[in-house]
Amino acid sequence: MAIRPWIVDDDLWALIEPLLPPWPERSPGPRPVPDLLCLQGVLYVLYNDIAWQLLPLELGFGSGQTCWRRLDRWQKAGVFDQLHRILLAGLNAAGRLDWSRACVDGSRPHEKGGADTGPSPVDRRKTGSKYHLICDGLGTPLKVITTAANVNDVTQTLALVDGIPPVAGRPGRPRRRPEALLGDKGYDSDPNRRALRKRRILPVISRRGAPNIEGLGKLRYAVEQTFALLHQFKRLAVRWERRTELRDAFVSLACSLICWRRLKKHNS
Repeated sequence: MAIRPWIVDDDLWALIEPLLPPWPERSPGPRPVPDLLCLQGVLYVLYNDIAWQLLPLELGFGSGQTCWRRLDRWQKAGVFDQLHRILLAGLNAAGRLDWSRACVDGSRPHEKGGADTGPSPVDRRKTGSKYHLICDGLGTPLKVITTAANVNDVTQTLALVDGIPPVAGRPGRPRRRPEALLGDKGYDSDPNRRALRKRRILPVISRRGAPNIEGLGKLRYAVEQTFALLHQFKRLAVRWERRTELRDAFVSLACSLICWRRLKKHNS
């Protein structure tokens, strides 16, 4: 990882800049802080997990409140979801997405409060939230859903599968479906198996009370590795945002950065 990973390089900025909503030509008030600097301020918070008001002014990214408002504006415009799809298409075109299987799993961050929280299954006195992730066979994140911590993994199976964005990059229709879905016993559900087969997806999910499917743990290592990459963004390890949409903005941005690193590594 770079010494200052919040600094956006020219190639990445060339992808992001066209997605940003334009400012009115005659907007009232002082000239706004440039979008590039605000984005780097958002990334600084994402990587270092500091309160918005503690963003150092000497970095030149503007105040934490300015960066927070810009993040909110970009999320409402769907900037980071669009960026994620563009980068997935780039990886798909390069043959760096494994559609032969996808993996699902859940992970619970520490909680500071906010929407979509519920009693923690570990400590009922505390509220918490949970990430549900689906990635391809190589560990590239395809979709992340945030729910209350007491939401069972199995209830999010189909939402994750159906939430995979259409991924272009190859001739023909954009792709949205893996050939198989791998899950542990927390995803054991016959109705879900039937629903997956209707979607032409082979369910490879261990059953409760039966031995684990041989070799499944080794194949599912990809999703555990992806969670480890997401948790390198310290802001995702502890949920501070009370608004789910800002939480989702950080998650989409982190997924995009993981995809960007992989695409850049392939092209180098």
